[in-house]
Amino acid sequence: MQRNRFKRRRGYVYRLAVAQVSVSLACLLSGLAAGGGSGALSALKGALVAIIPQGLFVLRAGILNPRLGALQGAKRLLRAEMGKFGLTVALFTLLFVVAPPSNPAFFFIAYVAVVLTHWLGPWLLRRHRSTYRGN
Repeated sequence: MQRNRFKRRRGYVYRLAVAQVSVSLACLLSGLAAGGGSGALSALKGALVAIIPQGLFVLRAGILNPRLGALQGAKRLLRAEMGKFGLTVALFTLLFVVAPPSNPAFFFIAYVAVVLTHWLGPWLLRRHRSTYRGN
């Protein structure tokens, strides 16, 4: 039973990653069409600032590790969320100091679109389940 739960969790994480990459590519292509190379590069930077901390969170939280207990898992989630927040702030700071996006509109649109994909993931990736759970 527990093994099936982790298979479902792994499948959800992979589907969410595919959805985020798809949204990133859509933002990249729209930036390319509307703003040329600079728009596409700005959209790529925005998507990466959103995706990199999310990937770190998944790795550090142990979401895909079935051997973690509840208390250990809660502590890891808290540490992973703090690390994700810190990395996001560091990436924003580093990006705007070292290589500022040439088109901030595409940067923030891509960033918000990828983050919203994560927030809306439970509704976007919901499976239709019946209320009957017969054996």
